Amino acid sequence: MQQDILINWSPQETRVAVVEHGSVQELHVERALERGMVGNVYLGKVVRVLPGMQSTFIDIGLERAAFLHVADLANGFVGHRAAEPDAKAAPVVPIERQVFEGQALMVQVIKDPIGTKGARLSAQISIAGRLLVFLPQDDHVGVSQKIPLAQREDLRKRLQTLVGDAATGGGGGFILRTNGEDATDTELADDIAYLRKAWARIKSASVRLPPTSLLHQDLNLLQRVLRDLVGEQTQTIRLDSREQFDMLQAFGKEFMPAAVEKLQHYKGERPIFDLFSIDEEVAKALGRRVELKSGGYLIVDQTEALTTVDVNTGAFVGARNFDDTIFKTNLEATQAIARQLRLRNLGGIVIVDFIDMVREDHRDTVLAEFRKQLARDRVKTTAGGFSALGLVEMTRKRTRESLAHMLCEPCAVCSGKGTVKTARSVTYDILREILREARQFNPREFRIVASPKVIELFLDEESQHLAGLSDFIGKPISLQSEGAMGQEQYDIVLL
Repeated sequence: MQQDILINWSPQETRVAVVEHGSVQELHVERALERGMVGNVYLGKVVRVLPGMQSTFIDIGLERAAFLHVADLANGFVGHRAAEPDAKAAPVVPIERQVFEGQALMVQVIKDPIGTKGARLSAQISIAGRLLVFLPQDDHVGVSQKIPLAQREDLRKRLQTLVGDAATGGGGGFILRTNGEDATDTELADDIAYLRKAWARIKSASVRLPPTSLLHQDLNLLQRVLRDLVGEQTQTIRLDSREQFDMLQAFGKEFMPAAVEKLQHYKGERPIFDLFSIDEEVAKALGRRVELKSGGYLIVDQTEALTTVDVNTGAFVGARNFDDTIFKTNLEATQAIARQLRLRNLGGIVIVDFIDMVREDHRDTVLAEFRKQLARDRVKTTAGGFSALGLVEMTRKRTRESLAHMLCEPCAVCSGKGTVKTARSVTYDILREILREARQFNPREFRIVASPKVIELFLDEESQHLAGLSDFIGKPISLQSEGAMGQEQYDIVLL
């Protein structure tokens, strides 16, 4: 499957689209103001040691000093070995015997600053690659516990051989990440070489630069394109910024030479995302309804617990009989669903409600095609069979925020519910509220401040009910229209 990667860069935002045969398959967005610090490596300066808390505060050049606990020191508890169930903890040396005020210490951010709290640090450096995590201060070779136990030992032996044979030099430990389970020896060797080069640069910078300097920043989205997205099927990587093109080319020549020849600087006057109508695809990916070419459609609903996908025939009546119509709609939906999962970056539990099929061979064919389409995903997916209710349950590993969570926020009017009370329901709420207020207070007058639609109802269809309430409580009730209010919002002012 041949693909092109288009990159639209601006100082505030980087957008990357992966396109296959003119169709957008993935969209990645990174905003400059929202980029965190987790993974960054600094040469910190110890400013205070607290033996009672077995912790220390370290200046890394931020507004507030960062926090480091004894468990996160390199020769304290070896936390990296948590990937292996049989790992044993080393004895913890008191922090006052390990660090002192004014000491320069290489540290890594493991938690961003939040509110009044400074960043959380670790002196156990780990550098994440596409398939591996490099532990330069350890000699351990391990495998993620999320990979089935039966495969772990063979994968560990393969990795141990590659680590020992790597031409770029020895030293350091490695942990195979979950997405490296099916990687080839060549891919693993490339990742080992990249990670060791990155560590060599960090060590060199730690000698040259003064304390509080940034030694290593976790890769930005542009760099992760070369590391994570480029493969043999990639034809071109087109980038519309000359400055960023030069930067990416220099990065690629040092770490990923094979990807550099695919880099192109896009000089066209037409915006690069207009080439494949990518902005239109993004707008569609934020909606619930996805149209199928046959006339059928999908309804995609994302909730906190899971995502549901409902398949409908819609206007499709092209097959010879109803069973064939259903079968062809479901078959077409498998490709569309897999694409929407990638494009929207939906993770966690996904429930797919295909249209009910009577024939067993139709169900088997649809399920086989669905699994085939999911296999194209670079993120790990698993799909079960049809349940007794005709549903297919599947999971997709969460790697980052979904597209909707990144680009949208809950509606200020409906608070994310997707519905609001009718204007008539709001008028009745207001009448009940005035009755409650009249039993507790004795104002001269009640004034209703509400949206124009609610006030219009009070002046027209609900005027008799309003007048009746006014007579019952013995107080005048006045109306005030407020255009800035949502339909459910109102105030009752006591005058």
